[in-house]
Amino acid sequence: MSSQSADRGDSYVKAGAIVFGLGALATLVTFVPLFLHLTPLPTAAYWLSMLMPLGFLSALTGLLLSARDQRRRARARA
Repeated sequence: MSSQSADRGDSYVKAGAIVFGLGALATLVTFVPLFLHLTPLPTAAYWLSMLMPLGFLSALTGLLLSARDQRRRARARA
């Protein structure tokens, strides 16, 4: 275990993972009726699928912020 404090980007990564998961679930739910030839869901359900790329973008932003903070700490030690 590390004794260093959590980076700024860690919260972005956690939130991004949750939003990505919700978007993936919404994508599965919206495509099932299409494959089973059921009545398609309303348009709002398809908009919820857009949470997947939004979560991915948030997690990627968090990773970049964490890398930048880590690089700053390494420079400060040197």
